[in-house]
Amino acid sequence: MAVIKAIQDVTDRIAARSATSRKDYLDRIEKARGAGVHRSVLSCGNLAHGFAACAPSDKAKLAGDTALNLGIVTSYNDMLSAHQPYETYPQVLKEAAREIGATAQVAGGVPAMCDGVTQGQPGMDLSLFSRDVIAMATAVSLSHNMFDAAVFLGICDKIVPGLMIGALTFGHLPAVFVPAGPMTSGLPNDEKSRVRQLYMEGKVGRAELLEAEAKSYHGPGTCTFYGTANSNQMLMEIMGLHLPGSSFVNPGTPLREALTREAAKRALSLTAQGNDYTPIGHIINEKAIVNGMVGLHATGGSTNHTMHLIAIANAAGLKVTWDDMSDLSDAVPLLARVYPNGLADVNHFHAAGGMGFLIRELLDGGFLHEDVKTVWGTGLSGYSVEAKLVDDKLSFEPAPAKSGNEKILAPASAAFSRTGGLKLLKGNLGRSVIKISAVKPEHRFVEAPVRVFHSQQGLQDAFKAGELTSDFIAVIRFSGPKAIGMPELHKLTPTLGILQDRGLKVALVTDGRMSGASGKVPAAIHMTPEAVDGGPISKLRDGDLVRLDAEAGTLQFLGDEAELLSRTPATEDLRPEHFGMGRELFAGFRHLVGAADRGASVFEDA
Repeated sequence: MAVIKAIQDVTDRIAARSATSRKDYLDRIEKARGAGVHRSVLSCGNLAHGFAACAPSDKAKLAGDTALNLGIVTSYNDMLSAHQPYETYPQVLKEAAREIGATAQVAGGVPAMCDGVTQGQPGMDLSLFSRDVIAMATAVSLSHNMFDAAVFLGICDKIVPGLMIGALTFGHLPAVFVPAGPMTSGLPNDEKSRVRQLYMEGKVGRAELLEAEAKSYHGPGTCTFYGTANSNQMLMEIMGLHLPGSSFVNPGTPLREALTREAAKRALSLTAQGNDYTPIGHIINEKAIVNGMVGLHATGGSTNHTMHLIAIANAAGLKVTWDDMSDLSDAVPLLARVYPNGLADVNHFHAAGGMGFLIRELLDGGFLHEDVKTVWGTGLSGYSVEAKLVDDKLSFEPAPAKSGNEKILAPASAAFSRTGGLKLLKGNLGRSVIKISAVKPEHRFVEAPVRVFHSQQGLQDAFKAGELTSDFIAVIRFSGPKAIGMPELHKLTPTLGILQDRGLKVALVTDGRMSGASGKVPAAIHMTPEAVDGGPISKLRDGDLVRLDAEAGTLQFLGDEAELLSRTPATEDLRPEHFGMGRELFAGFRHLVGAADRGASVFEDA
């Protein structure tokens, strides 16, 4: 199946741009493979430590050179609803490994923080940096050289990208990512948002707000809106690292457990000792990365991945830019409407045909590369299926010919939009990204004076004081990765939504983040250069006229540009934001971190 020219052009230029770094990466992982992942290279003392706590039968297998050993890297904790189901996974995976004569060990754990808990709190300043901590923790977990393959247990925002970066650092090992699925549907997301706005307006109290939130986030599993966590799951499947059809199966179901067992067996079938050696470093190439970006655009996925995908690609020796993403967005149709881009949640998306339907439609339209390696041992067409249990056995059946609900999941012939949900904005203020799939066309152009704030709280205070009564563009600066770690600014969403509902033209410009929950208000985020680097955003003043045109892809200061650039950049004493809740430990990260358009990573380029 050939892809359309626009897709191939981006793929080709990534490959050309990455020729040297990709070759170096492949050479490194081939050398690692040659050095051996076998326990025979360990001294007797090393090996004895490695299996000291194992059952006698597992010790006997690990003492030899031929039995396979599966590493389990887990992000389990029982504070994250999405990760709580992972508590039982290690035992299930070990049992599945033993069924085929192999062993499995928990190689290590990685931290997993919940942005939903830290939203608007000091801990959110650690969120983006946690991705690179997770990558390093993954490397520590696998550094014992005890494993022939690995499975990775993670779902949420920075966790999957961090696991991916770590896994690609051990790119000679086969890797299967194992999801746990979304919680069942609770209070509809639009109703939850309605109550949030009422609370901001003082029309309901905290008790009513907490009741609505608890009915929305009510049990084990991923939050059901289409934010970064569920965008992660889409990406792992469309890039061939999940089992087909496994991303959005609810926790605690027989099908979920069957898929988990099969994931362990599949990972062990891909090792260097077998005939189907398929390490993750061979799966993730320029075609797989482009497939991930196409999926992101076709579903209106998380803006966080404008950074994460660049960092993931870089870990595999691939150089990806925002321009690549923007060009793909212009070519890829929007096929999904899942909150905040619609009223449905991911359970409704899955029921309408889910990933199998989406992948088939994109393949048939020439938007995806079919000729890729996957953990399933097929090209991507092997993912145009639904996973089911038939007579208690795992089965994969062709995805439905028609969408179960074309208001949620559309065929390519009747796309919601001919272009994707993410756009690159360029202009004399720098570069930023915007998610427009949830923004109505009439709100995608805003030309208004700016109101400049150095924190979310500053805008909140102005709102409560009744100062925001005319059209304006809110500029929230000193929120970038070097400044304070680039927190998400979701406390602004209800406030700006209220003002928009009152008939004002409003927009947000920031060097901070908004993530997959970016909603109905146009938000130019990840502004680069950031304010702390003296970028043009640091020179804006209250009253400056700015034009945000999401359709044209521009963000412009409309005054005398030379005069703007001659201004002395604003400064802010950020020291109070660098202490408390562990933030003092991340000073080195703030010093090392790169720009948002290069992945906002603390790691050197591959």
